[in-house]
Amino acid sequence: MAIDRSTIFALSSGRPPAAIAVVRVSGPRAGAALKALIGRIPEPRKAALTRVRDPASGEVIDEALALWFPAPRSETGEDVVELQLHGGHAVIAAVLEALAAIEGCRMAEPGEFTRRAFENGRLDLTEVEGLADLIAAETPAQRRQAYRQLKGLIGDRAEAWRQRLIGALALVEARIDFADEADVPENLVEPALDTTRQLRDEISERLADGGRGERLREGLLVAIAGPPNAGKSTLLNRLARREAAIVSPYPGTTRDVIEVHLDLAGYPVTLLDTAGIRDGGDPVEQEGVRRARARAAMADLVLWVTDVSADGGAAGAAAEKVSHTEIWRLRNKIDLKPTAGICRNESQSMNGINRSFAISAATGAGMMDLIDALAAYSKAYFATTEAALVTRVRHRRALQETVAALDRVLTSDYAGRDELIAEELRAAAATLGRLTGRVDVEDVLDVIFREFCIGK
Repeated sequence: MAIDRSTIFALSSGRPPAAIAVVRVSGPRAGAALKALIGRIPEPRKAALTRVRDPASGEVIDEALALWFPAPRSETGEDVVELQLHGGHAVIAAVLEALAAIEGCRMAEPGEFTRRAFENGRLDLTEVEGLADLIAAETPAQRRQAYRQLKGLIGDRAEAWRQRLIGALALVEARIDFADEADVPENLVEPALDTTRQLRDEISERLADGGRGERLREGLLVAIAGPPNAGKSTLLNRLARREAAIVSPYPGTTRDVIEVHLDLAGYPVTLLDTAGIRDGGDPVEQEGVRRARARAAMADLVLWVTDVSADGGAAGAAAEKVSHTEIWRLRNKIDLKPTAGICRNESQSMNGINRSFAISAATGAGMMDLIDALAAYSKAYFATTEAALVTRVRHRRALQETVAALDRVLTSDYAGRDELIAEELRAAAATLGRLTGRVDVEDVLDVIFREFCIGK
């Protein structure tokens, strides 16, 4: 892998103005850049109060804290400088301009600091992804999952599996290479197959998690569906506590799927406001209905919204045509029919409705019961996620490919064909290596690192 040896710098804190701004420098000329700015290099890993000057004019830019992290004991594995400045626009601009004028220094690209940490062996690829998820986390549950990945939850496990595979492969290759040697046991393949069987079962068990880890990253999908003018957009706005969707008395107002992200009891939920489902309408509305049906079919939970006076059996039949997942019926607009009661925890019935609530999205009546139920549903849905090993589609595919290779070793007619067994074990080990970024990952690096912002 070709590594860019230039020295990079960037603002690594939030947008100015702010109380404090952090500017980081990484690369072989980081020490020279620091000396040009403050006139010295302080003791490693100890903050030094100093004046930052423009090397060209000698003018004092700011009084700041400077930290020096010599390689390899730094975040990127290179020489790293960190300047903690006052967070005004003019101060930051002057420091970045001074750094840009130093020979061999340039502004960092998005994710370049983290990429250098990966290239220098400070992080494996799964830890990089965990860092990206930690930055993007919006709920406590997402934060906990991302932190576990950052600390090597899947990476350490994948590397342990890979080492065991390499051990099994060594046995098979010893049998191949030294078959004629008298002191080489003949039963080397059987222990390798035992290890293969154990690994296949362990990895398969980790894959049988229902995709909970990936879903926690993205949020529980809750689709708000139903016929036109049932109050779906009003309900979305009520749950989001803002005007996220246009509310109109005219059928067909919502044409595309509107997404709103919520934090319910510490868990991420993505609400989908869909077009009113009905037959007919103009071509644009028909496309909106098609998309509504598609998203509802993919949702983990469907809130089927109807007018409180609508027939329950017909509502259930209509909802079942849209989704076969769990369906809650929301009998909306009870403010127009005060005698309508609130039905909680309705058991499964023949019409496909799992639970039923009577609400008024317009006035908020009955909404707390619904919100509490959604929070409890989210908590129960993610209850087993704490132990989830797989949090990305890339992880799942890599482990599935590994299991497929191990299955071929165990189920194919490879008796006496040690070369084929070795090749399958080699392929499985290589796939686990790609998971952590040890081998052949150049094609996925740009996709992963473009998730980061400049300065990280």
